[in-house]
Amino acid sequence: MKNDDKASISLKKILCISIIFIFLTSIAVMAGNVSLKNVKIILSNGYEMNVLTSKSKVSEILEENHILLLEDEKSVPDLDSELSENNTIRITKSSEEVIEVAEESENSSDVTAEQLLENYEEIVEKIVVEKVKIPYETIKKDVSTGSGAKQDSVVQYGVDGIKEVTYKVKYQNDKQIEKTEISSKVIKEPVDKIVEVRTKQTISRGSVERTATTNPAATASTTLANKVKNITPTVKTFNTSAYCACASCCGKTNGITASGARASEWYTIAAGSGYPIGTVIYIPALKDKPNGGWFVVQDRGGAISNDHLDIFFGSHSAALQYGRRNLECYIYEF
Repeated sequence: MKNDDKASISLKKILCISIIFIFLTSIAVMAGNVSLKNVKIILSNGYEMNVLTSKSKVSEILEENHILLLEDEKSVPDLDSELSENNTIRITKSSEEVIEVAEESENSSDVTAEQLLENYEEIVEKIVVEKVKIPYETIKKDVSTGSGAKQDSVVQYGVDGIKEVTYKVKYQNDKQIEKTEISSKVIKEPVDKIVEVRTKQTISRGSVERTATTNPAATASTTLANKVKNITPTVKTFNTSAYCACASCCGKTNGITASGARASEWYTIAAGSGYPIGTVIYIPALKDKPNGGWFVVQDRGGAISNDHLDIFFGSHSAALQYGRRNLECYIYEF
């Protein structure tokens, strides 16, 4: 081989080696200009993975590693944020909110030791059962006639109902942070208040009513008698009958009177609208009974007039046995 040919081949080798060297140097320079970060990604199931990336936006890092968030998941920092200084991306579910707050506090230079300990306080979950009032409703009925003055008349007093509500309550640092209703059960139905709008009229109670010459309350020792010792009663003869809390007697079975109170044997009387709720009535013919003959007007009735009293009994058979009797009564009105 001639010397010229050998020199030509050597020159070509030198040129190829130079080109390769320049190429590798360029790659090294480019790699040096790109900052690679070691990022930790913690999935919601606790699995941890470490990746190398040149990205800084959270969404881009997750996309680069083919990680998609489910509907009930979110990332800390959020998708639109830049990677934080600790180079960690945590994917969490909503139930891990308190834990996230604690971790963010760790990474904050402004948080105090007391605040950090507070965030790590245990969350206590309790099942709590509460009794909640069910407000009664007021039903107003216009039963007036003519164009005269009107007045409201309560024919049934309202009584609030009660429901039992079960809650799941979460506490942290003895403070309630969440309260969720689990179930509820009505244990007492409310009783509607019924008000009738009536034509105002003067109610006559008859001419047979007279002022008493003596006051039986002055010598009696019952609670009701003591309540009316200083009131002069009027005397009147009523046609009296009896009723109980059954559907046959009053169309319902809950025993709730027009006053809103539950009817009591030897205490409750139903009277006409001429005698206000709360009127005390003494019946001498029944003085040997458990109440000493003293009653309170607590109820009304569709068939009860101002000349008729209906005495409450604890059973239907006892009410039937009482029958009907014309009895002299002492009336104490407040």
